[in-house]
Amino acid sequence: MYIVELSMKHTALPMSVQKQTKEAADDAYAMVLNALKTGQPVIVELSCDKQEGKKLSVLVSELAAVQVYEKSGGASSSGKAAGFFAMANE
Repeated sequence: MYIVELSMKHTALPMSVQKQTKEAADDAYAMVLNALKTGQPVIVELSCDKQEGKKLSVLVSELAAVQVYEKSGGASSSGKAAGFFAMANE
């Protein structure tokens, strides 16, 4: 399982969806990255492969960053979850 995580402006908590394959996660990442570069489309819509019916729509102008990573057993080898805010408690 792969996680596509969006960091929003003025919001501490990221939003994410899960994708079954690396290709699907990379496609979602590329779509969001392209939207960040061009400003088009105005709204990015993502769906989650793990939770059926979970959908995410955000204004591209409110996105700060996007990342994709492979979901492991919950925490990394350092004992902390992957993500933009993993260092916030250090």
